[in-house]
Amino acid sequence: MAAANKNHIRNGEQAFQKMDKINAELFTLTYGSMVQQLLKDYEDPNEVNIQLDKMGFGIGQRLIDELLAKSNVGQCSDFRETAEVLAKVGFKMFLGVTGNISNWNQEDTEFSLLLDDNPLVDFVEIPDDLKELKYCNILCGVIRGALEMVNLRVECEYTKCTLWGDDCMEIRVRLLEKLEDKYPFDDDD
Repeated sequence: MAAANKNHIRNGEQAFQKMDKINAELFTLTYGSMVQQLLKDYEDPNEVNIQLDKMGFGIGQRLIDELLAKSNVGQCSDFRETAEVLAKVGFKMFLGVTGNISNWNQEDTEFSLLLDDNPLVDFVEIPDDLKELKYCNILCGVIRGALEMVNLRVECEYTKCTLWGDDCMEIRVRLLEKLEDKYPFDDDD
């Protein structure tokens, strides 16, 4: 697995180099403005969490195509490898950071994605009256959307964040089911 891990890190670096870059501060401030507007529109932090997840889901469905097209990643052999590709290639390509995978359950169907650095939270402070806000919940949606496009239905839970005083960001990912390919036509006709 160590050799595969190094390959994923290298693939992530190479894919990151191919990507068009935008100013990180502009990206961070734009995301912050979007969250602020959602808070004005919905007023309830829990509803904003839902909206961020929905937005991320749609984004993830589109980003997976770009990841597969621009990275050197082939088909993953199992859910463990999929998790490594997500952390080492996907997050590097699109956020410029590399995640770490840990805390697998015994069935290899659940893991934690840890980010020591998260550009989305730069320049951000959450006021006490918005403690329920999962500011980076869009990332859970991105993960769900991307993995569903490769036939893996997952559940993601944003469990730790530096904005909450934690030492890193943690997203817990659970595999719910492997989906079968659906074809728009019937071979029996």
